[in-house]
Amino acid sequence: MSYYFTNDENLKSEVKKINVNIVNLPFSFYTDNGVFSKRGLDFGTRTLLENLPNLKGNILDIGCGYGAIGIFIAKKYKVNVDMIDINNRALSLAHQNAKLNNVIVNIFASDLYTNVNKNYDFIIANPPIRVGKKILYQLLFEAKKHLTKDGELWIVINKDQGAKSIIKDLSLEYKVNIINKNKGFFVIQAINY
Repeated sequence: MSYYFTNDENLKSEVKKINVNIVNLPFSFYTDNGVFSKRGLDFGTRTLLENLPNLKGNILDIGCGYGAIGIFIAKKYKVNVDMIDINNRALSLAHQNAKLNNVIVNIFASDLYTNVNKNYDFIIANPPIRVGKKILYQLLFEAKKHLTKDGELWIVINKDQGAKSIIKDLSLEYKVNIINKNKGFFVIQAINY
C-alpha cells in the first residue's frame, strides 16, 4: 500500500478538484491519489483550522500535502507561510493550489526539517500518525529547534491515535494546552519555552 508520506511514481494519477468553505472563506483544491484526504478536507484539519488563534509572523506548514493548511493561513491571516512535504505529488498540487487560490506561499521539499533553515512563530500540522512513533516524535520534538522563543506548535490528533499519550510526552518539552476537543479530535497548542 502506498502512503501519502512516500513517493510512489507508479501510482496512477487521478486529479480531482474539490471546493470547500473554511470559516466562511471559499477554497478550491486539486487533489490526487497518493495524497492525504484526497476526497475533501478531513474533519481533523477543519477542526484545527477553525481553532487557530490570530496568526502573526512566520508560519511553517509541515507535511503540507496538497496545501489546505498553509493556503488557508496565507489567505485568512496575510502572513508569510512556508510549506514543506516529502511527497513530490503533494508539492506539485500545493503549487497549483496556491495559484488557484491566489495566495503567495513558499513551497519546498523537505524530509521533516532537513531543508528548514530558519525559525518560525508557529509550526502547524495535522501530523501523519501512520509514519510511526519515531518519525512522528521527530516532527513534534525537533519543532523546538525551529520555533522562536515562545513560538507555538499547533497540531490536531485523534484520541484513538494516541492523543493523550502524545500530550503527556509533549508536556515534558513544551507548555501544552488543549484548545478544543471535537468528535475525538484534540487541537493541541505546544508553546516553546
